[in-house]
Amino acid sequence: MPSFDVVSEIDMHELNNAIDQTNREVSTRFDFKGTNSRVELSENIITLIAPVEFQVKQIDDILQIKLSKRGIDIKCLEHGKVTENINEARQPVTIHQGIDKELAKKIIRIIKDSKLKVQSAIQGEQVRIPGKKRDDLQEAIALLKKSNIELPLQYVNFRD
Repeated sequence: MPSFDVVSEIDMHELNNAIDQTNREVSTRFDFKGTNSRVELSENIITLIAPVEFQVKQIDDILQIKLSKRGIDIKCLEHGKVTENINEARQPVTIHQGIDKELAKKIIRIIKDSKLKVQSAIQGEQVRIPGKKRDDLQEAIALLKKSNIELPLQYVNFRD
């Protein structure tokens, strides 16, 4: 029986490359000379660091451009509040990966409401959708692409 999986993943290698490019550009830009401005990555949190909030926003713009050029959807980023102390401003940016239970239920509801001849089941942080015909699965993918889901979705493991 043909099936595919709906996932929400980020290529961590491309993310590291985008952060390295951002740090390189920040270190060479004239308006950041002499400041200790940088971007750090730890686990699923990117930290933007600059002397003032305005420069944190500039670094964020540079990072978003680098991410989009590397094929990473910026909808998976959640920006936190900028915190300032005497000589430094920081902004945490959380990276969302995987499909949580609520979003998985929303995806299943979209599939069931469409009356397509496919099933759907939650498997950890992904949703598996099997069906009898390949065309039904392709219609399900098209339906999910049209729907308004806040996370970027990928469709993997398409099997006949």
